Amino acid sequence: MYNLGYDLGSSSIKVALVSCTTGERIAVVSEPKKEMEMLALENNWAEQNPEDWWYHICNATKRILKETKTNASEIKGIGISYQMHGLVIVDNEGKPLRDSIIWCDGRAVSIGNEAFEKLGEQKCSEHLLNSPANFTASKLRWVKENEPELYSKIYKAMLPGEFIAYKLSGKCVTTISGLSEGIYWDFKEGEIAQWLLDYYQIDKSLLAEILPTFSIQGTVTKGAAEATGLSEGTPIVYRAGDQPNNALSLNVFNPGEIAATGGTSGVIYAVTNNLSVKESSRVNNFAHVNFSENQTSIGKLLCVNGSGIMYRWLLNNLQVNSYEEMNDLAESIPIGSGGVTILPFGNGPERMLENKNIGAVMGNINLNKHSKGHLCRAALEGIAFSFVYGMEILKSDGVRPSVIRAGNDNLFRSSIFSNTIATLIDFEIEIYNTTGAIGAARACELVNGDFDSFGKQIINNDYVMTYSPSADKEAYRKAYRIWKNELETTLNNK
Repeated sequence: MYNLGYDLGSSSIKVALVSCTTGERIAVVSEPKKEMEMLALENNWAEQNPEDWWYHICNATKRILKETKTNASEIKGIGISYQMHGLVIVDNEGKPLRDSIIWCDGRAVSIGNEAFEKLGEQKCSEHLLNSPANFTASKLRWVKENEPELYSKIYKAMLPGEFIAYKLSGKCVTTISGLSEGIYWDFKEGEIAQWLLDYYQIDKSLLAEILPTFSIQGTVTKGAAEATGLSEGTPIVYRAGDQPNNALSLNVFNPGEIAATGGTSGVIYAVTNNLSVKESSRVNNFAHVNFSENQTSIGKLLCVNGSGIMYRWLLNNLQVNSYEEMNDLAESIPIGSGGVTILPFGNGPERMLENKNIGAVMGNINLNKHSKGHLCRAALEGIAFSFVYGMEILKSDGVRPSVIRAGNDNLFRSSIFSNTIATLIDFEIEIYNTTGAIGAARACELVNGDFDSFGKQIINNDYVMTYSPSADKEAYRKAYRIWKNELETTLNNK
């Protein structure tokens, strides 16, 4: 028997097939072959057609069943991971009323900021653990203000993953984790934040029924079975946003455990039972997948926009052939990059820098001394230092780290990058070769609550290696002090 996992991203749909008993990956496929497009009708807008997601999910599901020669009756459960914070609105026939306003769309920023001011920073922080900001609730308010005719036709307002589950099952349900992601959940009262809905003049009936994250959330309908190739009645037993799901995929559930990614942007997602909102202007707080009335499991999410994009920029501009060549050049340079510093924040405003946009800054370059290798090492160190800086913010917000677990992506494959972080934060980084789709598939087994067996599956199937802190820390500390001083000087001049 097998479980099926979907990972709905903004660029592609991934589908994974894994063994129920061992968690072994059988196959992973991705659709479409080219990245899905985003529609930007105005500056700072980003939309996608939800029916396009469904079309690619249907194609990917049929493809993985065919390529693996799997009978649909062998699929025991379905798990869904999805791009966070998007808004999908449907009419009473389940048809989308407009394109989805997705996670990177910024049109509702002013609405959320005004709500934060008028409702009160203290109340929002204590009850929502966040500002309403540009999250789903604020996007729904934007529709009410700007498209009132469409708003009047809304049957349900959903997150992207809720829409896919709805297309599969015909049932509209949500979770506490999903509600917190949309900034609908009142952590202090343990219920939907009616006071926020009242302020936005949003009817509570537009939100879905609440079910546990790990539970039967619906079953595949006859129509969805015909569209996907699945069997009618196959249960959907798990759903979560991409960052909580990434943490789950890396076996991150307990206070002190941290999931990290180092792609174009970087993410540090720390689990804690501490409801501190000291850093709420720089850190987002969501109910983790194992949050419950008896277990206050909070995921503190810190994003580093200027991450892998910095290294990719160098790849495109240094006349080198690959990241491996860049890593080799960097390895030839001692810790500290000969004094060269790179602040990698060239991918727009940085929330962890209180939304300042300082750009990427290269400093202390001696044209008679420094080479490509110095720039490659300074970039890797600079990105690593930005993660360490983020960890300092999380520590000030009550996180007590014990281990980082990361995917085997470009940045964490670099020993310079991983060793620098491990040494400066003084605990281990475990590397795993997994994906969000695989994690979502494996999560189907957590409907029985056996987290120990789940963790063993990840270790047995995905563990790659561990980076341990270096015994000689002073060179790393000196380089970080120089970099941090450059950052603070730059911030003070903005």
